[in-house]
Amino acid sequence: MISVVLVEPEGPANIGMVARTMKNFGFSRLVLVNPNLAEESYSYAVHAKDVLENALVLEEFEDALELFDIAVGTTGKTGKNYLPDRAPLMPWELRETLKGYPGRVGLFFGRESIGLKNGELARMDLTVTIPTSDSYPVMNLAQAVAVVLYELSKRKPEPVVKALKPATRAEKEQLVKTWAGLLEALDYPKDAERREVFTKIFRRFVGRAVLYGREVHTLMGPLRKAKLRLEECKDAEC
Repeated sequence: MISVVLVEPEGPANIGMVARTMKNFGFSRLVLVNPNLAEESYSYAVHAKDVLENALVLEEFEDALELFDIAVGTTGKTGKNYLPDRAPLMPWELRETLKGYPGRVGLFFGRESIGLKNGELARMDLTVTIPTSDSYPVMNLAQAVAVVLYELSKRKPEPVVKALKPATRAEKEQLVKTWAGLLEALDYPKDAERREVFTKIFRRFVGRAVLYGREVHTLMGPLRKAKLRLEECKDAEC
């Protein structure tokens, strides 16, 4: 299930055009975070007014983030100062990454003026960018939504294996905490700040992976066991 999330969209007309674009490509789940919603939005939606009427309106970015198993942030800024320490995907790469994934996916689009903020991008599991001309790289919001949804609409439906439930955000965070606990038990690296870096990198790895609940719990098992053995060894002064 894929939803489009507009974070603080500034132009009422753009909100309506995004709704229209979504319906063009067969998407209907829209989430609006602190939007500048007006009658103009419904006028520009044309025959997609139902997408706006059924949209979920929230006040906080964090509330939107909690709705999804995988959060995908969109950005036109590919410099290392603007993105988490990983290369963004192209729209067609995102399509392949999400191929067959039955979980809740949120496509986060930022403000027309500044896009998603650095702190918001850092909370994303994946980032995606649209290759554009260097002479004018910034796209209109509705156009950017159209390009990404066009690629995702080309996904061929695949049968969902009911036994495999996508890992929730809480489950993935528990895996990260288990990893952090193991590093603490190992006292590795010795520098606490470097341990935080190791945990941060692991969190990004987990976010980038399309994981299922069973996989997360399988990974946590040996990590927890190793942590307990280390603690027992320390208590016995091994």
